[in-house]
Amino acid sequence: MENRKKRTNYPHFIGVRLSDFELDRLDQNAKLLGISRSEYVRKLLIEKEIKNHIEIVADMDDLKKLVGEYGKIGSNLNQIAKYFNTGGMRSLAIEDEIHQCIADLFKLRKKVLEMAGDTDGSS
Repeated sequence: MENRKKRTNYPHFIGVRLSDFELDRLDQNAKLLGISRSEYVRKLLIEKEIKNHIEIVADMDDLKKLVGEYGKIGSNLNQIAKYFNTGGMRSLAIEDEIHQCIADLFKLRKKVLEMAGDTDGSS
């Protein structure tokens, strides 16, 4: 009796509701190991590694469109950089184009964030 008291010193109780299928599966697995339901659940908690699988779902058409828009903006910025690096003069038109490219990038960033949703999985 002394050995049983030491082995079953679990002061905390947790109740769980299971379907008939889940309870049957629990009983079968515990029986295969020759242990009680409680001991089986404790073994799962301590020994079993649970892997969190995150599935990313994306609308490929929207992503292709965004990638294309990023490419166009990048091309515009490269042309502007080449113009300045080859001795081009600053002008109001060039500055306006730079500001427009930056504004477009922020708009696209906002679209991407809206498409991605929050990190908690909401869309």
